[in-house]
Amino acid sequence: MNKITPTADGSNTLYNESIGEHYHSKHGALQESKHVFITAGLEHAISLFPEKEINVLEVGFGTGLNFLLSAAYCAWHGVKLKYTSLEAFPLTNEELASTGYDQYIPKEIWEHTIHNYGKAMQQQLSIVPDQQLRIMHTYLHRYESEQLFDLVYYDAFSVQHQPEMWSDEIIAHTCKFIKPGGIFVTYAITGKLKRALKSNGFTIEKLPGAPGKREMLRAIKDPVA
Repeated sequence: MNKITPTADGSNTLYNESIGEHYHSKHGALQESKHVFITAGLEHAISLFPEKEINVLEVGFGTGLNFLLSAAYCAWHGVKLKYTSLEAFPLTNEELASTGYDQYIPKEIWEHTIHNYGKAMQQQLSIVPDQQLRIMHTYLHRYESEQLFDLVYYDAFSVQHQPEMWSDEIIAHTCKFIKPGGIFVTYAITGKLKRALKSNGFTIEKLPGAPGKREMLRAIKDPVA
C-alpha cells in the first residue's frame, strides 16, 4: 500500500514506492493542484470557452485530487464537466479514502466518487448531476480517442522518475487529443517540453509555479487557419 504523507499546507499525499516519488508536491498537495490545474487550467479554459461545458483529459488520475477539485469548482459555477482520466496503476478505494480530501469538497461529490471509483473504470458515470467521470485503466501511449478535449491536465510523475512520459513522442501523442484553441497545462517546465509543444503547434506561456517551483507551463494550441 502506498504510504500517506502530510504536506506543508496540511493536506495529504501518497508516496508511490515503485516510482520513488510522491503524487503531489511536499510543499502542499492542495495548493499545487489548485494553482496548476484549477486556476491556471480550468478557470482559464472556462474563460475561453463560454459554452458552460468543459471536456478535460487528465494524464494521471493518481489520488483523484484534481478531479475532485474540478468537479467541485464546476458544480459551484454551473459548468458541466466531462472528465476523462488515464491511469495505468490505479490506487485502491482504501488508498483514495485515506487521503482525507473530503474536507475540501462537497460531501456529495466525495461520497459518490469513492463509491463509484471502480465503476468509473468500466464506464462513464455521472458522479453528481452534470459532473461526469471516466477513468481509463491504460497507459498513455496506448490511449486512442476521436474526441478532442478543451483542456489537458498533464500530471505525470517527474521526468527524473518517469522520463518516458516526457518524451517528444508521448507529448506529440497527447497533443493530438487537444482541440484548436485548447489548453495543455502542467506543473513542469523545461526547454525540451517547450520545444516539443511548439513543434506540435502550441504557443507557450510561462507562469509562476506553485510553492516550491519557480515556474510552470501553460500552452495553447494554435487555431486552425
